[in-house]
Amino acid sequence: MAAAVVEYKGWKEGYRCGYCGSERGKVSAGMWAHSMTVQDYQDLIDRGWRRSGKYVYKPIMNQTCCPQYTIRCQALHFQTSKSHKKVLKKMLKFISKGDVSKVASEEEPMDSHIEDVVTCDFAYKSESHVSQSELTPLSVDHTERVENEDKGTGETKEEVSEQKVESGSPQISADKDTPAPGEPSHSAKTVHAPPKPGKGADLSKPPCRKAKDIRKERKLQKLLQNQMCTLEGSQLQAGDQVLLLQNSKSKTNQPKTIEDFVFVSLPDDARHKLEVRVVRSSPPSSQFKATVQESYQVYKRYQMVIHKDPPDKPTINQFTRFLCDSPLEAENAPNGPECGYGSFHQQYWLDGKIIAVGVIDILPYCVSSVYLYYDPDYSFLSLGVYSALREIAFTRQLHEKAPDLCFYYMGFYIHSCPKMRYKGQYRPSDLLCPETYAWTPIEQCLPLLEHSKYCRLNQDVKAVDEGCVKELGRVRVLHKRTVMPYSVYKKRRKGPSDEASVQQYASLVGQTCSERMLLFRS
Repeated sequence: MAAAVVEYKGWKEGYRCGYCGSERGKVSAGMWAHSMTVQDYQDLIDRGWRRSGKYVYKPIMNQTCCPQYTIRCQALHFQTSKSHKKVLKKMLKFISKGDVSKVASEEEPMDSHIEDVVTCDFAYKSESHVSQSELTPLSVDHTERVENEDKGTGETKEEVSEQKVESGSPQISADKDTPAPGEPSHSAKTVHAPPKPGKGADLSKPPCRKAKDIRKERKLQKLLQNQMCTLEGSQLQAGDQVLLLQNSKSKTNQPKTIEDFVFVSLPDDARHKLEVRVVRSSPPSSQFKATVQESYQVYKRYQMVIHKDPPDKPTINQFTRFLCDSPLEAENAPNGPECGYGSFHQQYWLDGKIIAVGVIDILPYCVSSVYLYYDPDYSFLSLGVYSALREIAFTRQLHEKAPDLCFYYMGFYIHSCPKMRYKGQYRPSDLLCPETYAWTPIEQCLPLLEHSKYCRLNQDVKAVDEGCVKELGRVRVLHKRTVMPYSVYKKRRKGPSDEASVQQYASLVGQTCSERMLLFRS
């Protein structure tokens, strides 16, 4: 498998924040990714990175004005809220009856915030101009000879092969409070602070239940007790108890899932037809190429109406670089999803025309939401919320074929920006600790974030970053078309030392990625 090739661009400090409006408050690190495996990117987003086109960036959490915490939803255990159901029902009514009644609900599209555009503008300036020939390594034999030059580091072929085996294993960081993939989180006892007025729902409380449902449940419990008393004279077998419980449960109203709303059969005389198509965007499939112009026109209208862009700004070139180009290599695995791994566009076709596009990455353990844009004429359908729910349902579908794929990554959660808190309503969800890179249930994080916009989320004082760099010399470098450990490159390098830059890069990507990806050095 071809290794990832990246150019580290260092820190960018003091640029405008699209969330709080600060002119010089943002601080982030970035790198230009010429190519990247889906496992590399999975490991990077599990360390707080995120991509915008081929530019991959990571907020410097303890210095930036609005700390951005990576958030993931446990898709297999997702519970639709009352407002989510309203959006799903609204779409159903529109498709079946043509009902366009406007229901008050969230209008926030997943991550279609101007911040991504700001970051993308920086990506254009940071774009690499290195020729492809410089990025293509020489033969493997030559590379291995160079890697073995440094006898002092013990870089033997046996260790290199062991490293390849290890890199194939799951790399999701976890601590004792973090659930395994597909398992529900068990939140520890914690004191929950109520939200401040006007700052959204209290996510630490359980969802509200209707009084009617509670009355039904009590009635069934009473009925069950009466039946148990009737059978008291004779021995009630364990099997009879189970059957009795199942019968009582079957009578209760089970909460509806996303699938109950999305995959419901429509009447023959339905007013509209909605179809969701998944097309590979990189490398572009034939279906993607055939629809790229129509997709671009939707994006252009979206940028002009929603983000107030001038008519000449969202060019086809900007659209391609921002939302179509991706460093992710397409991969197909026998135990993976049928569509494969990599970058895709999820197109929403209504009556034969595109009305919305969700840009997504399908990775070993998750579906990662990149961006959403839609036709402003259909804003009344709350397409941002609807597409997020469809992407969660899509994650669950992929899980049936790819058991490890069970999370839905929603980008960044920004507690210091009230408008961006809606992502926390997709429950259950976890936030990534910026210091230990362990996942923590969001209910445990909210009291901490109310107190301080930046904080260590992992409350285990003994926990450390398990993926931190322990041996800088083992960082892989691509220099003059030859792959070598940094320890060898350091001896060959002419000019001033670049150790500080390499150390910074390695600490941010972690030991695993630093030994697997190739850091380009001119």
